[in-house]
Amino acid sequence: MNTKPVLFAVAMMTLPMLSGCGSMGSILGGDQAAAPSVGRAAPLVVPPDFALEPTVASAIRPAESGQEQMLETLFGGTAARSAAERAISTTSGAAELGIRSSVGDPQTTTVNKGSITRDIVAAPEGDGQTAQAVIPG
Repeated sequence: MNTKPVLFAVAMMTLPMLSGCGSMGSILGGDQAAAPSVGRAAPLVVPPDFALEPTVASAIRPAESGQEQMLETLFGGTAARSAAERAISTTSGAAELGIRSSVGDPQTTTVNKGSITRDIVAAPEGDGQTAQAVIPG
């Protein structure tokens, strides 16, 4: 009977079990502390020709920041508008300045659309196949 394949299989099965064992490091000579080897390394130094100037509060900032350059590189800037989009934006006109702050103003007048609008909004969803209209009067 050939025992070499059996021994090889047993060795292959025990190898993963031993690799997870914490004491295997000391058996294989890895019990030395890593901190002294890191502490012996020379400290990093800034080269003498690397001169950074501190920022000045009143200095003019560059026209384009690094973040803007990154966005320009990634997305390629603004896309060209189609003729339909240009036509819509020119016919609609410019938005009123400060419209977002005036919308929530309590002095803004609103239109009371009555109970009919409330009933339409609160109506249950139907199948859309049948509709019925009643004209009052």
